[in-house]
Amino acid sequence: MRPLHGAGFALAISLLSAAVPAAAEPPVLDLPIDCVLGQTCYVEDYVDTDPGPGQRDYTCGLKSRDDHRGTDIVLLSFEAMEAGVNVLAAAPGTVAATRDGMEDVAVTDATRASIEGRECGNAVRIDHGGGWQTLYCHMARGSIAVETGQQVAAGDVLGLVGLSGLTNVPHVHLGALKDGAIVDPFNPENRDTCGVDLGEGLWRDAPDYDRAGLFTAGFSNGVPDFEDVKSGAARLPAATPDTPLVLYVHVFYARPGDVLTLTASGPEGALFAHEVTLEDPQAQLFRAYGRRAPQSGWQPGAYRGYVQLTREGRLIAVRHADITISPN
Repeated sequence: MRPLHGAGFALAISLLSAAVPAAAEPPVLDLPIDCVLGQTCYVEDYVDTDPGPGQRDYTCGLKSRDDHRGTDIVLLSFEAMEAGVNVLAAAPGTVAATRDGMEDVAVTDATRASIEGRECGNAVRIDHGGGWQTLYCHMARGSIAVETGQQVAAGDVLGLVGLSGLTNVPHVHLGALKDGAIVDPFNPENRDTCGVDLGEGLWRDAPDYDRAGLFTAGFSNGVPDFEDVKSGAARLPAATPDTPLVLYVHVFYARPGDVLTLTASGPEGALFAHEVTLEDPQAQLFRAYGRRAPQSGWQPGAYRGYVQLTREGRLIAVRHADITISPN
């Protein structure tokens, strides 16, 4: 599944409006989450630099979405979120506003309207002076650990990664703003420099950029047609106990030697774990792996698959897929 997440920067203005101190240098940002990039988390999406419809990240790559207004750092699994991962202040400042109380529930088409204006979910905004602010979205309900007016240092715990607001994957969305306008921390001067190394930007140590990634993953009842993978027609949200379960993934810009790991589990535990090394990948490709139903049929309930893309042992991207087995 392609993750859904949004920052709700209308929220950054409405939830989060406060007096701004006198001029100051831009904040120097540390990682806003207690994880290890390439091992226990990865950067999923960047600020959308395309002013019109469509999207592009600061390198003119594919890793953004239309009107995306921040940097998304994603955990490997829902299990990691449930274990508890801290969201951290990226720079010192004053807590300008918080919001808590929203449920940790993956958004659906049916629930999207109910969170309008609160797409950022449970959130914290920090004022750094000089019109500079940072916004931390999608935190776990009941986890906000700071109060308005509180002084924080870089690395202080703000709360826990959750699933609140416009998201269906556990992550923290970091937004950077100057005088209320979105700033890309990788390209704060908004230079038109496709593919050019811009240095650290606002970061103390900028996360590495990987061109490759995963568009989507899903379950099907057989190896799907690539066109159906790209269109979404291959995805099967529910099935009966006698249905084969096949996990597929859509990959872009992989390199020879990159590794895909496909795993799935259900009410009775692990279904399969399969690893494939890409020897001669195209710009876009898909892979699939699965199992026929056992003679007794799959046990009814929720099933989840994960696909990981790694390069020389370093995690680049993850996708998850869900399917429900209903009784006959």
